[in-house]
Formats: sequence, structure tokens, C-alpha cells
Amino acid sequence: MNSENFKPIVDALIFASDTPLSIQKIKQVIEEVSQELLTTREIREIIEQIKNDNRDQQRGFYLQEVAGGYQFRTRPNYASWIKKLKKSRPFRLTQSTLETIAIIAYKQPIIRAEIEKVRGVDCGGVVKSLLEKKLIKIIGRKNIPGRPFLFGTTKRFLEVFALEKLSDLPSLKEFEGFDDTKVPAILIDNLPENIPDDSSEDTVSEDTVSENQ
Repeated sequence: MNSENFKPIVDALIFASDTPLSIQKIKQVIEEVSQELLTTREIREIIEQIKNDNRDQQRGFYLQEVAGGYQFRTRPNYASWIKKLKKSRPFRLTQSTLETIAIIAYKQPIIRAEIEKVRGVDCGGVVKSLLEKKLIKIIGRKNIPGRPFLFGTTKRFLEVFALEKLSDLPSLKEFEGFDDTKVPAILIDNLPENIPDDSSEDTVSEDTVSENQ
């Protein structure tokens, strides 16, 4: 079977996946099922063909590289129709939430006290909300008195803000005098209008956020 015959298979795998699908995962699945070897380059070429097909045929969705993998996304200009169809709660991020996650994204690993020093206000509730939305996670403890939690962003953060990797964020040099009023525009510009809120799967207690902070 030549690589062209694998295009509908790759198309189906990406479509069926709930999360961005990496090239390595695609390669693994194909090899386990078909017992045929595809190179990483061949899979990339297939993905480019799928991208071109979607563009040329003016489909209502497109293939995007995000969070280390590939995912089909509906085009922004069809958002009003999609929102009418979808019944899930919209994924809302307030200005204070965007400010907090921007600080975490650029300064990670970071403790809550350091976030509050930048913002100048208590952020326990915002941190709890970000944990529930799986946009940040606890990645350890800082080796200082009280051993407070260290926070960092998650793969979900990359997925939500349409970033392939953290280095895709603009350099802080582009945001001189960065403070709580200067949130990197990429976080707002890249935020889709309607994302399923999956925070109901896991809840985070107030104690988790406030412990030793």
C-alpha cells in the first residue's frame, strides 16, 4: 500500500480523536494495524495533502497543528451556526483570568504569591478556576519555607489558545513594562468563541489552591 492510500486513514484518525493527534501516534496506530511502515516525512506529506483538500474544497473546517498534534477545527466565520447547534457551556475566561494565565505562561514554574505580586490582588479563586478548566496544573513545590505549589500550563492550554508549543508565544520583549494591564494579545486573539467547558470532570478544592500559599 503506498502512502496515498493512507490519506483517508490519517484523515479518519484525526477526525475521530478527541485531542490533537501527534504524528508519532498516527504512525504507531498505522503500523500496529496494517503492519506497514510509514516514515514521519510521509505522514507529514499526507497531512499537507489533507490541508490542501480542505482549502481547495472550501470546507467548513480546517486542519490545524496545535499542542504537539493535529486537530480539525471549524472555521471562525461559522461560529454563530456552531453555537446555535452546541448545547455545552461556553468556555469563558474573564479579563482577570486571562491576566493570571498570561503571567503563569510566561513565568512558569511560578507560585501563587509570585502571581499575586505581579497582579497586586489575591488570585486564589482564579487559580482554582484555571485548575478546574485544566489550563494549568501543579508541577511541584518550591523549596522555600512552606513549600508552596508551583504552577505551570498544560497541553490543554496549548490546545485552547491554538499554540503548537510554548515558544510560539511572542517574546516578552514585545511587551515592555509587562504588568497586570498588559496581557499578551495572542491569548485573546487566539481564543475561540465557543469551546466545551470540561471542568465538570474534575473539581479542585479550595484547600488545594490555598495550601501553603
